[in-house]
Amino acid sequence: MEQFDFITKLLGIKDSNIIFDKEILDMGTHKELKAILDYLAPPCPHCQGQVDKYDFQRESKLPFLDCAGYRILIRLKKRRFKCKDCGKISVAETSLTPKNHQIPTIVKQKVAQLLIEKASMTAIADRLSSSTSTVIRKLNEFTFKTNLNSLPEMMSWDEYAFKKGKMSFIVQDFNTNNIIAILNGRTQAVIQNRFLRYPRQVRNRVKIITMDMFSPYYDLAKKLFPYAKIVLDRFHIAQHLGRAMNRVRTQIMNAFDRKSHEYKTLKRYWKLIQHDSQKLSDKCFYRPTFRMHLTNKEVVEHLLGCSDELRKHYDLYQLLLFHFQEKQADHFFDLIEEQIDGVKPFFQTVFRTFMKDRDKIEKTLVLSYSNAKLEATNNIIKVIKRNAFGFWNFENFKKRILIAISIKKEKTKPVLSRC
Repeated sequence: MEQFDFITKLLGIKDSNIIFDKEILDMGTHKELKAILDYLAPPCPHCQGQVDKYDFQRESKLPFLDCAGYRILIRLKKRRFKCKDCGKISVAETSLTPKNHQIPTIVKQKVAQLLIEKASMTAIADRLSSSTSTVIRKLNEFTFKTNLNSLPEMMSWDEYAFKKGKMSFIVQDFNTNNIIAILNGRTQAVIQNRFLRYPRQVRNRVKIITMDMFSPYYDLAKKLFPYAKIVLDRFHIAQHLGRAMNRVRTQIMNAFDRKSHEYKTLKRYWKLIQHDSQKLSDKCFYRPTFRMHLTNKEVVEHLLGCSDELRKHYDLYQLLLFHFQEKQADHFFDLIEEQIDGVKPFFQTVFRTFMKDRDKIEKTLVLSYSNAKLEATNNIIKVIKRNAFGFWNFENFKKRILIAISIKKEKTKPVLSRC
C-alpha cells in the first residue's frame, strides 16, 4: 500500500504506522477507509524474546468523526507477532485506540464533549456511530465529589419532576450557581439524611435560604440551619394572587350563558385581567369580539363592566400587587386583614396562607433574594429531560444535570487532540 499523507492529515491521525489504502469506498450513508497497522517487530511482551511478524488480524471496524458531512468508518488490519521462544502471539498497538478496544480515543473524547450539551444519549450514539452503552460508560467516568466541610452562606431550594408523580430535590449556591445537592425525592427524611452529613458548625454558617411556598420545608430548614433566614420566592406569592383572581373570573364567567357576549369576552381576554394595570399597553388594536378598535385598558374596563363582583376583586388584586411591588408590607397585610371576610373563598384561602407565613413574606419584601437563578437551572433540567424523552435511571439523569450545569460553565475547549 502507498502512504497518502493527506488522509492522515485530514483525519488528524498522528500514528505514522497506520497506512491507508488509496481506495475510498462510498457506501452512500458513510465512507469506508481501508488501512493496515504495521511496524518492526518489538520484543516479546511476555518473555522479552525475539519476535517475528506473523500475519494480520481480522480487520476491525473503527467508527471515526464525521468528515465533509460523511460518516467515516476505518477498516483497520493489525499486524500480529509471534515469539520464537515462548510461541505466544501479540497484536500491534496504536495510539488511535486503547488496547483491546475498537472505539478510537478521539470518538470517546467527542462523546464527553457532547454530553455537556443537552442532546440525548441515543442521539449522541447515533451521531458517532456507536452504541448507547458506550455513551453510558463514558458518562459513568464522570465523578463529582461532595465537600462536607463547606456550605455557602446563601442557598436556593426547589424541586423538579423526575418521573410522573415523582419529584426530586435540588439545592444550589445562590451566588455561584453551583449545584450543592440533587436528591432522589423531596421528603423530609431524604433531605435531612443528606444535610446531617455536614458538621453542625458548617450548617450554622448558612444565613439565607430561598424557597417556594412549600410549608414542609420551613421547619426542616430551621432544624438543619438554625441561623438561616427563610426567604420566599416573590414569584410564587404573586402567582397565588393571580390564580385566585383567575378562579374568581372563571366562576363569574360560568354564570353567564356560553353564547352570551359577556362569556365570550371574559374567556378570550382573561390574560388582561391577570396583568398589572400599570403596565397595560395604550396601543389601539381591532378587537373582533367587540368589533371596534380598543386599547388594553379599554378592554379591561369593558370586562369589569360585566360584573360588580369582578370589579371589586380586580381592584383588590391590583392594590395588593401595588403594595407588594412597592415592598409595603404593612399596607399589604392591613389590606388583607380588612378584606379577608368580604372576598370569595379563593382569596380567603390565599389570604390565610399569607397571614400564616407573614414573617417570611415580610423578609421577602425587605431582602432582595429570590429563586430566579434556580428556576433558570430547572429550565435547563426540563430541556435535558425533554430531549432525552425522560430518564428511568436517576443517577444518569443526575450526572447529565451536573455535567450540563457545572462543566458547561467552564467552557471546555473543543476536542483538538488527535491520536
